[in-house]
Amino acid sequence: MTADYVEWLRREGRIVIVGASLAGLRAAETLRAEGFTGELTLIGDEPYEPYDRPPLSKSVLLGMASPHHTELPHRWEIDAKWRLGVAATGLDLTAKRVRLADGDEVEYDRLLIATGVRARPWLKPEEARLDGVCLLRTREDAADLCRRLKAGPRRVFVIGAGFAGSEVASACREMNLPVTVAERAGAPLVGALGGVIGAVAADLQTENGVDLRTHVTVTALEGDSAGRVRAVHLSDESVVEADVVVVSLGSLRNTEWLEGSGLGAGPRGVACDAGCRAFDFRGIVTDDVFVAGDVARSPHALFGYQFLSLEHWGNAVAQAETAAHNMICHGAERRPHLWMPAFWSSMFGVNIKSVGVPPMGEQLMVTQGSLAERRFAAVYGYQDRIVAAVTFDNTRWLEFYQREIERGAPFPVEYPTMDRRPEGRQPVDARFPDPSLPTHGPMVTLSGYSPADQQLVFHPARH
Repeated sequence: MTADYVEWLRREGRIVIVGASLAGLRAAETLRAEGFTGELTLIGDEPYEPYDRPPLSKSVLLGMASPHHTELPHRWEIDAKWRLGVAATGLDLTAKRVRLADGDEVEYDRLLIATGVRARPWLKPEEARLDGVCLLRTREDAADLCRRLKAGPRRVFVIGAGFAGSEVASACREMNLPVTVAERAGAPLVGALGGVIGAVAADLQTENGVDLRTHVTVTALEGDSAGRVRAVHLSDESVVEADVVVVSLGSLRNTEWLEGSGLGAGPRGVACDAGCRAFDFRGIVTDDVFVAGDVARSPHALFGYQFLSLEHWGNAVAQAETAAHNMICHGAERRPHLWMPAFWSSMFGVNIKSVGVPPMGEQLMVTQGSLAERRFAAVYGYQDRIVAAVTFDNTRWLEFYQREIERGAPFPVEYPTMDRRPEGRQPVDARFPDPSLPTHGPMVTLSGYSPADQQLVFHPARH
């Protein structure tokens, strides 16, 4: 790619962003801020300009914010063409065209894929259509669920005890609504944080009045003669009456529209290099298609260059800014996306935060506080080094452990970090479930080495 072409692209090129959400908006702003003056188009399947999703499962459900007023602020004027309410349905890499659901086609010189994820629906379509069966991903979902909770249902049933499901349960209890949570694993949050921390989350739920059912699956949703959900049937043959059912079974990456395009895209996302350039199905990097946000699978130097898929607000912003920068600069000026995986949640009055990749950890060590008090910091170890940390109401330790992860600090922690190390504080098995079995709601997915492989889940090598 010549310097002349880059200068032409910056002045007159056409950049198309598919995905009008957080990553798409931040990428558009970065393009303009870094001097792109060409034609900019944002395509989104929802009829709204980008809005913030984290409040939907927190403040919106509690009535502290309106689902219709969570628009993301524009940090810069982006002067873009908005194609909203129309989904992308195909991509022609050779002709450099994005096909839309309304039959139109949009040409590009550079393309950013930021289509994100959607909520995984209930597996039986006829049951999913029952009145009272809800998802929680979009603005409409939040408005619908908020209205139903305010109406005072007899019981809310949540399928899945990942972060989103647990946050819904927390909101229900704060509203003094009876709620049952079903989880096929042994505790909440096990896919994201492992069984040791999951046991703490389980106690947190039950002590706050949640009817928590673990090691069970939902076998059927029963409706009444009017088509309203009335009961949930479980694998242990129990039946729970409920008039609101929230399906919280994780997410699906929006890659179906790329089928047949030739990109390395599939159920785990769109594979890209550390500079956010998409791979084709042969593992060859493209130079005019970039990826950012929840839909991206990118290698991370701190974690053995494994491909990580991250569903997190901060990652979407950082990756979008990196992708936008790299789209309009010379090769030598490109930079890698090396954002540290992180997430946060608040439930049942406890603030939970994490850095690194907890599911990569084989062992866990509580380094500050105690599990019993639910105020602690704990680190995860893999192959003799720290790969992640989690805190419950102890956020001040996260910055320290982020630096430890970045420098490859040894595990177990062999010395007092800042306070006296109590006797018996030793590493234990983190108790993550078998990675070949599905669990609800991991926030970070380790998705193998090759962009074109068929392996569903990464199994760490044992040495």
